[in-house]
Amino acid sequence: MLIGYARTSTLEQKAGLEAQIASLRAVGCEKVYQEQTSSVAFRKALRGALEFSRDGDIVVVTKLDRLARSVRNLGEIVDELEGKGVGLRVLDLGLDTSNATGKLMLNVLGSVAQFEREIMLERQREGIAKAKAEGRYKGRKPTARAKASEVHELLELGVSKREAALRLGLSERSVYRIAASQRAEPTLRRGQQGFHSMSKR
Repeated sequence: MLIGYARTSTLEQKAGLEAQIASLRAVGCEKVYQEQTSSVAFRKALRGALEFSRDGDIVVVTKLDRLARSVRNLGEIVDELEGKGVGLRVLDLGLDTSNATGKLMLNVLGSVAQFEREIMLERQREGIAKAKAEGRYKGRKPTARAKASEVHELLELGVSKREAALRLGLSERSVYRIAASQRAEPTLRRGQQGFHSMSKR
């Protein structure tokens, strides 16, 4: 079964979404999941498409950037699909992971993207070193720490750590670390109170 997934950002026109759906229907997608949301937000329709897929199915998208937010995210999606025996087809690239050529193309794309990332990181490190030498580097505020309060709110609402990470664009490790620090704080406060009580005696 061919399962289509179409997405446009909240800034794009709905006509773009309709065009994707038409393309997916044209290649034979029997079921099409669609949504208009940012790539960094939690994508409910995508999650639905991945969970609905079964062994022998193929998930179809018109373009790679409609599916994944990064090379790493793409790898995670492909791993999840392969684990279920599901293929991935990207129309504008002519890529289909249900065959050997498609898998090779995906590996090449991943390798090129990783190479570009390493070059970018090297330039970034050189830029930071130069800025530090000139006294202009101030660093940046850690993303996970800045979103700690949002993580706590989601977890208190019963949202799983994995889903909280997806919604906020954080790694699951960061969410677990924030959750652990939250549990540790009450214990620390109790210890401090006990210390103060002993001091007063």
